[in-house]
Amino acid sequence: MEYNPPPLFRQGVPAFLKMAFFASLSVALLVADSRWHVLQPVRQVLNAVMYPLQRAALLPRDAAVSAADYFSSLTTLQNEIKELKQRQIENSQVLQQTQALAGENAHLRKILATRERLTAKSVVAEILFDARDVFTRKIVLNRGTQDGVLRGQPVIDENGVVGQVTRVFAMTAEVTLLTDKNQAIPVQVVRNGLRTVVYGRGNSGLLDMRFLAANADIQVGDTLVTSGIDGVYPLGLSVAKVIKIDSGAAAALGGIVCQPLAGMDRNRHLLILLVDMNIQPRPAPDETSEKQGRKRHRAASASVVSQQEGAK
Repeated sequence: MEYNPPPLFRQGVPAFLKMAFFASLSVALLVADSRWHVLQPVRQVLNAVMYPLQRAALLPRDAAVSAADYFSSLTTLQNEIKELKQRQIENSQVLQQTQALAGENAHLRKILATRERLTAKSVVAEILFDARDVFTRKIVLNRGTQDGVLRGQPVIDENGVVGQVTRVFAMTAEVTLLTDKNQAIPVQVVRNGLRTVVYGRGNSGLLDMRFLAANADIQVGDTLVTSGIDGVYPLGLSVAKVIKIDSGAAAALGGIVCQPLAGMDRNRHLLILLVDMNIQPRPAPDETSEKQGRKRHRAASASVVSQQEGAK
């Protein structure tokens, strides 16, 4: 059974009056703050007091966000490093190709300049590959009989003689280098005009000068050019330079070592001289001249005998 005190003993302000009072106070504070900003200091004090509590409440969230940002940044950085390394490799390859093309372009310019200086007809050829025989010094070019290439024609670069065409096909030609052990070329010394022959030394990449007199006038540094007496190599093409001379009898047996001037293993493009390989054979001796020579020889011998008998 509910008990209510009698009206006589009731105390306190009625709830309606409380509500009206606080509602009026709120409206007054709202109007005063909007017009004269009377509550701004209170608001600042409350903000200063509540800020540490707000930061403490946000610490777990900030830690989670920082961890996520760290791992995301780490993954992004690793991907960027990998991409930069790949780009560096690609740029390095492009740079190397550009340098190679620039070197090849400069070499081609020199080849074409050499071609303009020559009187003989020539054709530029590209090296396809080395010959399969490892015991020989041969290369294969991308020119053949359809380009006018014939067996025996000389091959040069901008520095000198490289070799000679030894086999030719429709679209390719095989060139034996000067340094091949079975290759020889007639030369002469620029300094004094001495004519001789140099021979290849095989895989050493050098040349030998053999069968010279012990007192032959050869010096280290002498430049050798083609003599032109073989009818194959034009006169005056650079061949080699003397780099070593053994004294005495050893020099006559191959002790003079020469370094080829041409880039045997460095060039990609060469020049084939399309010289006429229909070399005229050595003329047969004239029978009349031979008979006259024999008569003169017999007459000279008879006069010598008669002089000896008269002296006796």
